[in-house]
Amino acid sequence: MGVGRRKVKPGITAIALLSAALLVPIAPASADNRNIKPASIERKVRCKESKAIAQLPIRIPAPENLLKRAPKYLTLQTNCGNIVIETFAREAPVTITVMAILARGGYFNNTLCHRLTTEGIFVLQCGDPTATGSGGPTFRYRDENLPLASENNYPVGSVAMVGSGPNTNGSQFFLVYQDTTLGPNYSLWGEIVSGLEIVKYIAQGGVKGGGVDGTPLRTIGIERAVTRNS
Repeated sequence: MGVGRRKVKPGITAIALLSAALLVPIAPASADNRNIKPASIERKVRCKESKAIAQLPIRIPAPENLLKRAPKYLTLQTNCGNIVIETFAREAPVTITVMAILARGGYFNNTLCHRLTTEGIFVLQCGDPTATGSGGPTFRYRDENLPLASENNYPVGSVAMVGSGPNTNGSQFFLVYQDTTLGPNYSLWGEIVSGLEIVKYIAQGGVKGGGVDGTPLRTIGIERAVTRNS
């Protein structure tokens, strides 16, 4: 089942950016690889040693206008392979503009996916250079393309922003590896169309020290985030 694109009209022609402090941590695909069995995941995914480290964020100013040509895809080049995200540029133009500007500025380069949850909600959280759950850019922006309050409103393959309240989006985002139900508070901005097996492989390894919420045991780092239009 793919991500349902709930079309929300942008409502503005320029970005409504909100100045705020660093993000507070929250509590929280392609059709041919959504139902991969664990054994086949093990055979398909091979991770090399990651050079990603916790680091101070690159200072990138808030964009003043929407991109005239938003990227169709954002690819996370990781130490475990590429995760390709098809963007919802029409439904979430502000979010895609910001994510593209951050990616092109090297904001996500050599950063860790720092948080994994394996019970109740099923997500891998990335996008914080500090790897603490409290890092982000110096600006915030409004919510977009929020789903309905329903069961499995963040289906497998969804990509959404992390926030600490209304209109607090920054750089952190989560990748959904199993159908998940959350409050309808997190902007949906893309769908994994290739590489979902990588996220599932990381989830299969569990959390460091046991438990259901924390640093992934299997390290995954974003070496580079790349945007493209075809």
